[in-house]
Amino acid sequence: MIRIAQVILLVLAGPLAAQDLTLPTGARQLSERVSPLDSYDMPTGPFDGGTLPVRQVEGRVERFTWRVQSGSSTTLQLLAPLREQITAQGYDIMFECAAKACGGFDFRFATEVVPTPDMYVAIQDYRFLAATRGEDVLTLLVSRNPPSGYIQMIRVTPVDAPAPPPLVIEETVENSGGLLSALAQNGHVILDDLHFRTGEITLGDGPFASLAQIAGYLADNPGTRLALVGHTDDTGALDANISVSTGRAQAVRVRLIEAYGVSGDRIEARGIGYLAPLTSNATPEGRDLNRRVEAVLLVN
Repeated sequence: MIRIAQVILLVLAGPLAAQDLTLPTGARQLSERVSPLDSYDMPTGPFDGGTLPVRQVEGRVERFTWRVQSGSSTTLQLLAPLREQITAQGYDIMFECAAKACGGFDFRFATEVVPTPDMYVAIQDYRFLAATRGEDVLTLLVSRNPPSGYIQMIRVTPVDAPAPPPLVIEETVENSGGLLSALAQNGHVILDDLHFRTGEITLGDGPFASLAQIAGYLADNPGTRLALVGHTDDTGALDANISVSTGRAQAVRVRLIEAYGVSGDRIEARGIGYLAPLTSNATPEGRDLNRRVEAVLLVN
């Protein structure tokens, strides 16, 4: 079965120089901020003695963030493939650290981080990397809030370099990724690349890799049935949240039927509002994680 993997193509300085960063299946880009001329304080060492050593660089500054399905993966497992890819592109690693070695809380709040909800950093569970290639500077910040992982990339290139077109493309690969493994092992999985506008039930245009995988799974397992369960954060009344969560689950069901040819009698849709949170609703990051649709295996 051909599955979908998301590939982020970022064209670097120079007409022939390109960087391909392959992210895990189901990766969802949360933000892209581009400043034609700006400065960035790139950390060059851990927070120590009340200060964070930095190298200030100027140029075209691009800031990207993604959310990925991390499952039980560690931050090192998320970072290592990206590190290998950028070193293969000719970057030299100037500085790398894990949470405590970076300086923990002090490093996190002394370095630049894209604001929530587009980036999440767990104080005790993150990794940072700074790399250079000639005049180009690139940093990666990776953290987790299971079952999701978060990746931030900041890149600075000279202002006179050709402006890279921001491209997000999709390629097919022979790999089902972690989503189907999690579904088989746990009996349920979060479809965390789906996109709904706040307070609305209309599903974004997509395409969504998770739905392609779910449709493929159902095709490969003709005796299987699934329930799609919508969840919300705790903003507003329970009845309203159950209505929204049910509407979102139904929207996913309709998309599977109409776009992927899944038989309607094999998938049902339900919503339970804020009654089954993944984490606390006390923070924006927590509320973002709690707004989700899950696929649940029905075995009886």
